[in-house]
Amino acid sequence: MAEHEGGGTPRKITINANDELARGRYSNNMLVAHTREEFIIDWLMTAPNGSSLVSRIVISPGHCKRVMAALADNLQKYERQFGEIAPAGAIDPGQQNFH
Repeated sequence: MAEHEGGGTPRKITINANDELARGRYSNNMLVAHTREEFIIDWLMTAPNGSSLVSRIVISPGHCKRVMAALADNLQKYERQFGEIAPAGAIDPGQQNFH
């Protein structure tokens, strides 16, 4: 991910991570909650035997707004490159079908 300074020029950011974190995690569901001071985002893996927590991220309301803007920007770029994404319906873990 590159950050932009005032002139819009991307600058490189070095991110250090151990091998386990660098591989990433897969999540197919999420829950979001908030208090006045923070947003709590639980990334879940929902499977036939239930849901398990993959990761919990806690961020400030201001950072949440920046995350939302960055996701919206990247989604627009994705759709320009690969075409429009059809909206997925809401997932009810109790009603999700697995084959």
